[in-house]
Amino acid sequence: MAKDNLTAVLHGIEDLRLEQRPIPEISENEVLLEMDCVGICGSDVHYWVHGRIGHFIVEKPMIIGHESSGVVVKCGKKVKHLKPGDRVAIEPGVPCRMCEFCKTGKYNLCPDVVFCATPPDDGNLTKFYRHAADFCFKLPPHVTMEEGALLEPLSVGVHACRRADVGLGSEVMICGAGPIGLATLLAAQAMGASNIVITDLSQHRLDVAKSLGVHHTLLIEKGKTEEQTLADLKKLMPNSPEKAIDACGAESTTRLAVLGTRSGGCVVVVGMASMETKLPLISAAAREVDIRGVFRYCNDYPTALALVASKKVDVKRLVTHHFDMKDTLKAFETARYGHGNAIKVMIHCQPRDKNNPQPF
Repeated sequence: MAKDNLTAVLHGIEDLRLEQRPIPEISENEVLLEMDCVGICGSDVHYWVHGRIGHFIVEKPMIIGHESSGVVVKCGKKVKHLKPGDRVAIEPGVPCRMCEFCKTGKYNLCPDVVFCATPPDDGNLTKFYRHAADFCFKLPPHVTMEEGALLEPLSVGVHACRRADVGLGSEVMICGAGPIGLATLLAAQAMGASNIVITDLSQHRLDVAKSLGVHHTLLIEKGKTEEQTLADLKKLMPNSPEKAIDACGAESTTRLAVLGTRSGGCVVVVGMASMETKLPLISAAAREVDIRGVFRYCNDYPTALALVASKKVDVKRLVTHHFDMKDTLKAFETARYGHGNAIKVMIHCQPRDKNNPQPF
């Protein structure tokens, strides 16, 4: 096996380094993966720029990255469903499997979950990485490695739509047209939503949403009051959306979600921008608008994979930039500043398309 295990390690704020790490040993229930694609998430950039998200603080060097796919090179002796050469998507959070949350099917709430690139746990932007075999999902021959990596943000969208009870005929507002908002749009379409509006500060991102088939876009214009923005929403959706999913997390977008949702509707908060937010709870309570939280995803990877494999969802359209692993810092700068109208930036740990079906 090659000894090269180039690894992207975050040492602190604005201090991201490429360095060699030992190739890990695996346990009987794990697989060793040769990593292929790793997408840059907003949380990765946030840790790099700020060194923390809420109470998750980078206090020691941490391998970055969690939106990923790879190829199995070695299996633990108890692994039966995978073999060397299998291409897999990697669900990055591995729970304890023993606590009440795990046993009742809500393993994303497990207090002892080990989640890639969430302090103090290492991520997987590295040449070789070990992972629990049961949290690796074999990719069908026609699914690309990029699509495998994008199952992570798509699973967030699927989970958000499930939490909002999106179904046939649902009228939905999505706040934020970044990667998670756009992934949520794709999930909502696949789950039967009949009328969707998406909001953003960026006209370019709204144009991307239009290309993905959204029914309405709402540009959040600086200088407009909350009341004026709500009036603009009412023009687009006279009946008001019955479901609102905040994929941004700014106070203004969460307030818009609550105030813009029709009575008896549901608001789901995905994005988390600050520890505390001022919300119009009296309005929500008086109109029986439910407010629900989302923490990552749970039992959603198989659904996300099925949507991609069946071609009901095309996540490849979210990828705007590709970088070789040696250019990781440039990739992060592109994601941070949105150079070239970046949406999803993909880092390739191996030569691009090495493990993709041909043609794809």
